Amino acid sequence: RNLTEISLLKSFIHLRYVDLSENKLQDLSPLNGLTELLWLKVDGNLLTSACMQELSYLQVISFDCNRIKDMEGITHPRLATLSLKENKIQTMLGLSQDQLFSLQVLELRGNKLKSTAGLSLPKLKKLYLAQTNIHSLEGLEGLEQLETLHLRDNKLETLDGFSSSMKCLQYLNLRNNGISSFQEVEKLQVLPMLQALVLLENPCADEPNYRLEVLSLLPHLQRLDKEVVEQDEQEEAMKIRQTRQEEKEKVRTTRWGEE
Repeated sequence: RNLTEISLLKSFIHLRYVDLSENKLQDLSPLNGLTELLWLKVDGNLLTSACMQELSYLQVISFDCNRIKDMEGITHPRLATLSLKENKIQTMLGLSQDQLFSLQVLELRGNKLKSTAGLSLPKLKKLYLAQTNIHSLEGLEGLEQLETLHLRDNKLETLDGFSSSMKCLQYLNLRNNGISSFQEVEKLQVLPMLQALVLLENPCADEPNYRLEVLSLLPHLQRLDKEVVEQDEQEEAMKIRQTRQEEKEKVRTTRWGEE
């Protein structure tokens, strides 16, 4: 409706669901008095900040497609889902467990992050970071309850940064990055619960026997690139793994003999 201001909403203090998407808003301060607000959607406006007065009951916010540059000032204690897709955010600093101890889903697709450093949200379960120009993974060790991580369409060439403390991570999407060697894939062995992995459109996916190579490194996978891992694949991957283990043992024995 091309709204530029919403001061009229100050009077409706009992509003719980507000959708102000596709307007021309730059200021959300008239919402500060809506203490009963549960759900807020302000996609497609002209907002440069997500900062608002703390709202005790707010559980879902969507700020998609604005001009927001940072994540400072988001302090709602019951917020469970936060979406900031297609903004201009360059760092994840500003979000912390002290202020967002209920946050479980964070959507940051289409921003300009370059790194994952700065995230301190141990209750987070789903994190979406596709198309954010990420070159390096840092600070992930605190995401102990994370189950789903989307890193599609980024600039990752190495997989340093994953940690054994990420004991709940089950789904990892790395489609269309720059992972070229199986040595990098091997680093995912620190993830004890990883069940589904997407590696399509990485250079390593063009290597001969790609699926078997990955399954020999990550025997607990149930899905690779959206396809269920068949039993015969598991058996063949196990043979490869055993053969390589035996070769390593022979090398060790030979070295001991020489010493």
